[in-house]
Amino acid sequence: MEFEAVIGLEVHAQLKTESKIFCGCSTKFGAPPNENTCPVCLGLPGALPVLNEKTVELALRAALALHCTIPPVSVFARKNYFYPDLPKGYQISQYDQPLAVDGRLNILTNRTPKVIRIKRVHIEEDAGKLLHEGVEDASGASFVDLNRSGIPLIEIVSEPDIRSPKEAYAYLTQLKATLQYCGVSDANMEEGNLRCDANISLRAKEEPSFGTKVEIKNLNSFRNVVHALEYEIERQTKALTGGVKMVQETRLFDVDKGTTESMRSKEEAHDYRYFPEPDLLPLRLDQKLLQRLKATLPELPEEKRDRFLREHQLTFREASILTEEKALADFFEETVRLSSEPKQSANWILRNLLEKLKEDNRTIQESAITPGQLAGLIELIRKETISNNQGKDVFNQMWASGKDPLRIVEEKGMVQISSEESVNKFIDEVFGQNEDVVKRYLSGEAKLQGVLVGLVMKASGGKANPALVNRLLKERSNRGDTDAQS
Repeated sequence: MEFEAVIGLEVHAQLKTESKIFCGCSTKFGAPPNENTCPVCLGLPGALPVLNEKTVELALRAALALHCTIPPVSVFARKNYFYPDLPKGYQISQYDQPLAVDGRLNILTNRTPKVIRIKRVHIEEDAGKLLHEGVEDASGASFVDLNRSGIPLIEIVSEPDIRSPKEAYAYLTQLKATLQYCGVSDANMEEGNLRCDANISLRAKEEPSFGTKVEIKNLNSFRNVVHALEYEIERQTKALTGGVKMVQETRLFDVDKGTTESMRSKEEAHDYRYFPEPDLLPLRLDQKLLQRLKATLPELPEEKRDRFLREHQLTFREASILTEEKALADFFEETVRLSSEPKQSANWILRNLLEKLKEDNRTIQESAITPGQLAGLIELIRKETISNNQGKDVFNQMWASGKDPLRIVEEKGMVQISSEESVNKFIDEVFGQNEDVVKRYLSGEAKLQGVLVGLVMKASGGKANPALVNRLLKERSNRGDTDAQS
């Protein structure tokens, strides 16, 4: 029997605020454990929450960018469960009256468009964090860091419209870009800004009803989401083929083993005993606020990709990669503004800059080369001050030193030789030292032109203009003459 995967994703995104959702504590990442805390986020008796207005505005921007319907009233609720990193014994979230519903996100896989429906977007606070590292006590005790307790989050819940790990990756990539473009979240998975839970079940092809759902918790990278889903598809396929009944449960993904392991039976909503948060009033939204936020939405990734295709004549692949991350798109646009060379800007970024960033494990924000420096390099090549091959050497030296390209060219004496008289002298030298090759070339063996170009470039120390070398050799071939001056 052939099975089909049915996948839904629940993504938690940290909102880009300076203070927590219900208190004034800092949200800055990397502080010493339990430094960014107060009676409210510590859950001390008598401490009351006060809603951060910026949290609501950012959540609404995300909901609008995801084309959601936004009800006039939403309600905060208590989600009750007991865990060491949840000091109150409950989490303030939203339940049956969320901030936004019925949205959508357009994705592309192999250039095929698909709409993934968004079931809901709701606001909630984050819990703390358990630290298991460095615990030498044989009792297996762990430390609790409550710096994250009260960090503002939105949870974005998709409908089960995703049918493969590849589609899941495309959805997460597009969602991350959308949140970044809107300024809603840094979406930095390394800092916990973005986390994902995946729900997956299998059903027989053409079967309308869903199978038994399994949830995979706390996936902290897109690659892990893909690997966990691939493993679950294989595991569930074997089980169903063997007549084993699937059990609804929560599982964790072991990155080292590449497998999922059972954590607990899956909770239902009633297990959390939701009820309205008595310390917070219902959230009533002003339509003028929604109109103002909608008017300030930026160009979204899909719109920017289409503009790059239209204005800069990039390939679909080039435009897609350049718009996956807002900071990368901004880098490209600034380089184009300074160089007026969109195609060359795209080539240098995609073929050289991204490779360097990957080698050094850096983000585009940490690039050793600025848009202005890259535009300067492109200008030197356009003016034929240096060749494209020399440009690659200059680029590597720019990356290593941080120096401007013109300074490197001047220091290294790399100015390209574009004088016909000078280049002809190098050709004469090569012809005089390689008479047999030259004779065959002038007799019609055109394939030897590449060999001669290489020899001329070597003779000039790599400084001769390659295009000029090719032209002058071609002219001599047409004349059948070894004398540059005849």
